[in-house]
Amino acid sequence: MVNLTNPIFSDESLAIAYLESIRWRLYRYCPKCGETERTSPTKSKNHRPGLYYCNSCKSTFTVTVGTLFHRSKVPINKWLLVFHLMAASKKGISALQIQRMIEVSYNTAWFMCHRVREAMTPTETEKKKKLGGRNKPVEVDETYWGNNGKLPPGARGFNHKMKIVSMVERDGKKRSIHVPDVKAKTIMPILQNNVSSRSRLMTDEAAIYQKAHLYFASHESVNHRMREYARGDVTTNTVEGSFSLVKRSLYGTFHQVSEKHLQRYLQELDFKWNTRRSSDTKRFKKALKAVSNKRLTGAMLMAG
Repeated sequence: MVNLTNPIFSDESLAIAYLESIRWRLYRYCPKCGETERTSPTKSKNHRPGLYYCNSCKSTFTVTVGTLFHRSKVPINKWLLVFHLMAASKKGISALQIQRMIEVSYNTAWFMCHRVREAMTPTETEKKKKLGGRNKPVEVDETYWGNNGKLPPGARGFNHKMKIVSMVERDGKKRSIHVPDVKAKTIMPILQNNVSSRSRLMTDEAAIYQKAHLYFASHESVNHRMREYARGDVTTNTVEGSFSLVKRSLYGTFHQVSEKHLQRYLQELDFKWNTRRSSDTKRFKKALKAVSNKRLTGAMLMAG
């Protein structure tokens, strides 16, 4: 557990020092020229805390330069508190709740939450690492969320809902992707890009997976229509169980999530699933370490 009375959540100077200890664990460096030795704290009393001067490129910098906090007017101690609250909340925490707790405007709280989700997003290197491996089971299933337009009277199906496909390693990591439709020509390339070809793919009886055996070591399925939910170690219970947390977060915490930002919420929930065996403190630090070399502006967030 992270102690909410910890001074780093209330004192900005201590919060800055804490962030420096995480980002500059080995040595302090100038983000503009990379200088590691000829940097020093500014001596002027009028300068804000945590400001440093680089004797090499003659510029000033702080620990927030080159991070998701860059140019933010919100004190670092409030940022750390938001990181902790989001990392420790299993089913998420709403921007309205953040607004009330740290006393900022709703727009600011909403923007901060999305920046934290950006930190929780896997890097390109992590995305390239495929799930599963030699004879490792990887469960795949799809689920639906929201009501994107009303269906005509008497119509059935899920075409009006947002579609999500999730891949879960047995006793391992999870990866969820918001997809435009649930068709074989859409789903199979996603599986090939994210799941190792040496894996044992496990799905339900859906027709979109009929040709999965051509791309993976094996494809085994359970027939839910015949009330078959497990056959030996063949099951999709793990991925379906992960959907329960997704739905409880979307329905119970966030209430309304637009199709435009759904993927960001999925990345937050995947991050928590993948670190489910870690303590809140370790999860908080892991998210905080990922703020470097990431940028999310209001224009980027609101862009089509």
